[in-house]
Amino acid sequence: MNKSHQSLIMITTSALKGKEAQKNSYNPFSWYEDMRKNNPVSFNSQADMWNVFSYEDVKRVLEDKEYFSSVMPAKKSPFQGSIIRMDPPKHTQIRSIVNRSFTPKVLKNWEPRIHQITTDLLARLSNRETFDIVGELFYPLPVIVIAEMLGVSPKDMEKFKRWSDILVSSPTHDDPDYLTDFFHTRSQAEKEISDFFEEIIQTKREQSKKDSEDIISLLVQNEEEGKISGEDIAPFCKLLLVAGHETTTNLLGNALYSFIEHPDSYQQIKNDLSLIPNAIEEVLRYRSPVQQLLRRVNKEIHLKGKALQVDQVISAWIGSANRDSDQFKDADSFNIHRKPNSHLAFGQGIHFCLGAPLARLEAKIVLTELFNTYDEFSFLENNRPIPIQNSNSVYGLVSFPLHAKKS
Repeated sequence: MNKSHQSLIMITTSALKGKEAQKNSYNPFSWYEDMRKNNPVSFNSQADMWNVFSYEDVKRVLEDKEYFSSVMPAKKSPFQGSIIRMDPPKHTQIRSIVNRSFTPKVLKNWEPRIHQITTDLLARLSNRETFDIVGELFYPLPVIVIAEMLGVSPKDMEKFKRWSDILVSSPTHDDPDYLTDFFHTRSQAEKEISDFFEEIIQTKREQSKKDSEDIISLLVQNEEEGKISGEDIAPFCKLLLVAGHETTTNLLGNALYSFIEHPDSYQQIKNDLSLIPNAIEEVLRYRSPVQQLLRRVNKEIHLKGKALQVDQVISAWIGSANRDSDQFKDADSFNIHRKPNSHLAFGQGIHFCLGAPLARLEAKIVLTELFNTYDEFSFLENNRPIPIQNSNSVYGLVSFPLHAKKS
């Protein structure tokens, strides 16, 4: 990789992933299998990081906060300064504040609004049999929800999408001119989204409405009470905006793709909608919306005979762990009846995804409405779904054109 821009966000997909995974970004699973069998703990000199692929090792790296830290080395890393790049006690303090916005009681109150947004978006599709379901339903719904929860207007939805696409992307190759442009675009997007939130945060400070229930107002109130630093608010909001819709968008796209691939599963769910929650868990395992997470080695440790040194970076491949046959019977089979299903799609330990209950709720509501509205979905022969190709961690579909037959 280009040393002048050496940072975690500048690691190219070509440097990090094997050739099989590069050929088809939506099907990295044969590469994962090969690595689990032949090189489950390996050092990638191109990316300058360790990689773990087995369920046992990925789970250990994600949950063992003594040996593996979320605070990255000095090199710039994705979402630097946000909660996912913190260790206790600061992580515990900030997370405990925002947890209040994701309790079962709060999410129960959001259910009618999520239903309403879903109904409104589906109404726009009512007279059409073909449409891009990612662009017209799976993206707008979660971004409207998280924007309203944060206390910002969804009218900037296109701006949010542009920023999110840039912030979760990775460079695809190491041409110096291309990397320079990539770095500039990334830096500009980070500045724009930070400025956007700083302006809103300042407005909330001036309003100081104690009865406001949106997340930014909650954070500002805790800043006034000395429980959180003002410099921590914008990075956290940036993370929530991006992560708050990316996971759900990709979960929904991956779910419908898997159901079309497995029509028997689709029909079983159609006949019994109570299967939807379990089907969602299997989608999370089978096609995890996040395929890898990064940690820093906090104490020297040996994994499968390999010595990992302090401050080295390690990539925990969630997508591989969730296909590990040592953990899951018939791991490469899509089974909506799978129980137990101890997948790692939302992480593990203290950094378990804060928004997991919201993602599950949104997915359940949207999929239920789709099964109630449509009898059948099918791929378009000459216009296939397009997977995300320029990200080392995010896994899903950029677009998903399909044919929908109504009930």
